[in-house]
Amino acid sequence: MDISAIALQGLDAAQAQLETAAAGIASAAASGGANDTVTLSTEVVALLSAKNLASVDIATLKVAGQTQKSLVDLLA
Repeated sequence: MDISAIALQGLDAAQAQLETAAAGIASAAASGGANDTVTLSTEVVALLSAKNLASVDIATLKVAGQTQKSLVDLLA
């Protein structure tokens, strides 16, 4: 499998995790305070995890691009 494809799958996973956390935050706000602190803490951790996952995948895409460029330069 291509490194870029793996990184793009990771970005899709990060986006799904972000959407799930955002929905959890929205439902916690709509519930009117039941278990607010625990729910919000859990969702903030999920948001930070999604951010870190996206950052790693973007860095992977950059490295894949640099590697491909170096390979083309070697072949040229």
